[in-house]
Amino acid sequence: MTRLQTFTKGFFKENPTFVLILGMCPTLATTTSAINGLSMGLATLFVLVLSNIVISAIAPVVPDKVHIPVYIVVIATFVTILQFVMQAYTPEMYKTLGIFIPLIVVNCIVLGRAEAFANKHGILDSALDGLGIGLGFTMSLTVIGIVREIIGMGSIFGYKFISGDGILVFVMAPGAFLVLGYLMVLFNKIAKKN
Repeated sequence: MTRLQTFTKGFFKENPTFVLILGMCPTLATTTSAINGLSMGLATLFVLVLSNIVISAIAPVVPDKVHIPVYIVVIATFVTILQFVMQAYTPEMYKTLGIFIPLIVVNCIVLGRAEAFANKHGILDSALDGLGIGLGFTMSLTVIGIVREIIGMGSIFGYKFISGDGILVFVMAPGAFLVLGYLMVLFNKIAKKN
């Protein structure tokens, strides 16, 4: 697999949301708006890239019996750094995303990439994998957030462009499932054509 393929597989072939169906809790809960989806995606991207790099570097010296706990400690370290940075510089977004920031530690996308890719490949390839998967996840959450915000509130990234109220159900949990389901079908139809 070339480095370009390693990087781009997260967008389509192994998209965490639409193909692998991973990380559904933050996908459904945080995508009430485009900015929330983008922010959660970028937070996960940060942790994914840095944890992939470190795990790739330390994997040869970590005994098999303790590799999962070691990976979780590495991931938790980057999540803690992320929390401190968000609390200091974007406190409103930190409050909005709430419990889903600390839950990145146990996000199956992050731990799955550590186990399936980073511990078996070099640092550069692992960084590219984390970047590609993270950008694919960010793209997915942002698109879901955009659709939910447009239909639910008549706005995009907080800018109202449709007068009146939107369809409130799309900002609630049932709307998340509906939008995710339709976007998965659309994404997979487009991906199969290519």
